[in-house]
Parts: sequence; structure tokens; C-alpha cells
Amino acid sequence: MNIFRLFADLLHLGSIFILIARLNQTKSCSGISLKTQGLYLLVFITRYLDLFFSFVSVYNTLMKIFFLASAGYIVYLMTGPLKPTYEKALDAFRVEFIVGGAIIFALLFPHKYTVLEVLWSFSIYLEAVAILPQLFQMTRTGEADNITSHYVFALGGYRALYIVNWIYRCYTEDDYSDYVAWVSGVVQTVLYADFFYIYFTRVMKGKAFKLPV
Repeated sequence: MNIFRLFADLLHLGSIFILIARLNQTKSCSGISLKTQGLYLLVFITRYLDLFFSFVSVYNTLMKIFFLASAGYIVYLMTGPLKPTYEKALDAFRVEFIVGGAIIFALLFPHKYTVLEVLWSFSIYLEAVAILPQLFQMTRTGEADNITSHYVFALGGYRALYIVNWIYRCYTEDDYSDYVAWVSGVVQTVLYADFFYIYFTRVMKGKAFKLPV
């Protein structure tokens, strides 16, 4: 593992801790898309089925368990104790289209034609667009609290660092290629472009996150 992937993983962990802390401290899930969180849970379930069939390292196993458990916990909070604060009317993105698209891409362009690899490819394609319901909800309200914006920034930053990790591996490893992850990762990072711009021009300067009118 290189330093870029390590920092990317830490940023991913940080984004989850930020969100869980925000939900528990405010006792509210307003401004958070349940659809995005549900999609991430689906991503981790379909990606980490290999927990039952293979072992890479203790680090790898612990990370997989954490992502599965934390995603399940977040969905539990939003559908259980915090359900009265969930803004269903604002969380209106049609997720069936992106789930359907991810299924089609996974069947047409999988990493390999095995059940686990098709499911892994599906999880990669789905993760690339899983943030869309959250971004869509933020465009409907035109704003977000700073903690939520930090959470979204950490998610986008983690994926951007993975691109650096892939570039590094291309130069340091022989015969390294992973076109499914590469294309999906670039698409995912591009989706954050407008958010990154507003984050750096407003939130980083101590202002509230607000979209241009």
C-alpha cells in the first residue's frame, strides 16, 4: 500500500466519522440523503461478499467490516431513531435509474465474468454515482450546514486521492491496470467539481455553503 491510498482510506474513514458524529450530536438527519446512504450500503454489501471466501490482510478485513457496519448503522439511524427529521420530500432523486445503469454496465463491462466480479463491478459503477441524491438534495435547498459540507468534501477527496494512487501504481507496478475502477473513479470525482469549487471559495473561508442564485 502506498501513501496516497493510505491517506485516501483515512479520508474515507473520516467522512464516515464526521457523518455519524453529526447525526448523533444533532439528533437530526435533515439535509442528509437517505437514498445516498442506502446506495452506499448496497455498494459495500455487493463489494465485500468476498469476506466469506478470501483473506487479503487484517487491515483489509477490518476496513471491509467497518464500512459494512457503519453504512448499516447510518441507515438504521435515519430509518429508526432519526426518522422524524428525515426530509423525504427533498430526497427526491430517482435512484432506480442509476441502479439500473450500474447493473447494465456491470453485465456488459465487468472486471471478469464471475458472480463475485460482476457484483464487484456493479459496486464500483454504483459508487461512482451514489453521491448524486445527496448533491441533488443540496441543489434543491441551495445550502448545507458546514458539517454536512465537510462530510461531502471528505468523500470527494477520498476518491480524488485514489486517482493519484492509481497514477502512482501505473508508474511503480508492472502490468497494473483496472479500467473499471479508473473510469468510474474519474466520473465520480468529476461529479464533485461544482461542490469542490463552492467548498473552497466559501466554506474554507469561513462562510456558509450556499449555491449561487
